[in-house]
Amino acid sequence: NVIFIVYVDDGIFICPEDNKISQAIDDIKNIGLDIEDQGNPADYVGVNIRRQKDGTIELTQRALIDKIIEDCGIDDSTYTKPVPAKASLILHAYKDSVPFSEKEFGFSYRSAVGKLNYLSQTSRPDIMYATHQIAKYSSDPRKEHGEAIIYLVRYLKKTRDIGLKFKPDSTYGFECYCDADFSGNWLKFLAHLDPSTAKSQSGWVIFYAKCPIIWASKLQTQVALSTTEAEYIAMSQALRDVIPVMELLREMRELGHPVICTEPTVYCKVFEDNSGALELARLPKLRPRTKHINVCYHHFREHVRNGLIKILHVNTEDQTADVLTKPLAQNTFTKHRIAICGA
Repeated sequence: NVIFIVYVDDGIFICPEDNKISQAIDDIKNIGLDIEDQGNPADYVGVNIRRQKDGTIELTQRALIDKIIEDCGIDDSTYTKPVPAKASLILHAYKDSVPFSEKEFGFSYRSAVGKLNYLSQTSRPDIMYATHQIAKYSSDPRKEHGEAIIYLVRYLKKTRDIGLKFKPDSTYGFECYCDADFSGNWLKFLAHLDPSTAKSQSGWVIFYAKCPIIWASKLQTQVALSTTEAEYIAMSQALRDVIPVMELLREMRELGHPVICTEPTVYCKVFEDNSGALELARLPKLRPRTKHINVCYHHFREHVRNGLIKILHVNTEDQTADVLTKPLAQNTFTKHRIAICGA
């Protein structure tokens, strides 16, 4: 029951028993492969790993954050921000504005986006939405987009020690929160120039034993005609990540690995805050206002029918994935950040 995770030339062995890990390493050496045992990992692919006495595992990327701050010219005298993006501002193309100038801002736009994107995908889900909005305009950035990067980096300066805190709780199983912001980017004066502003934003975060394992913030590929459709598409997108993990957990259980789950069958609770989307997921009937929804978004219904996925309602104020769909006010943002990151 040894698991070996490999990323290019770095690997991690996972097993409850140290002697079995040692045996696995010896077996790899015996077949002629060059492998070095460095003991318990202190960092992996740029992520610092710290294990606390109470069993909590902290994942942080202080070095990468400091590098981003340095690249963007943010010094100690620069004031910080409590959120990664202005709650009152939705970025758009700003075609009439001044183009982003690397000479003026002092950093490469695409380089900054690349670093922020890696950070948001590995240990900082709280900046995922803000990073997504900035990355959208990498091909033709404007002055306002550069200012948005500076705003985000000032937030990172204030929260550079925050990462992910994993403290597995066996009373929780396998859960997914998904949400959508219906046409949240739509701007009347830009609709004729950029039709994509009418598309909705999806966001989801998947927890295992109360620990976040997958999160995403994505623009939907088609224009939703209602909040129900936008929420349903977000649910479908999220479950495309959930179902493979369900199969992985089932396979791990069959191979004898300890799998934390609150029910005899591995299932996923999807917390959704739109009653129309809930009804559409549970009762596969064609309705006049929803029959146009592409069949590709109905892929998970069999799992719901078989009881492997439970669709449950959650109040909008408790919808953790909200932080991945739109810029939020400080209090709401902090509440959801703590729910995901633990700090």
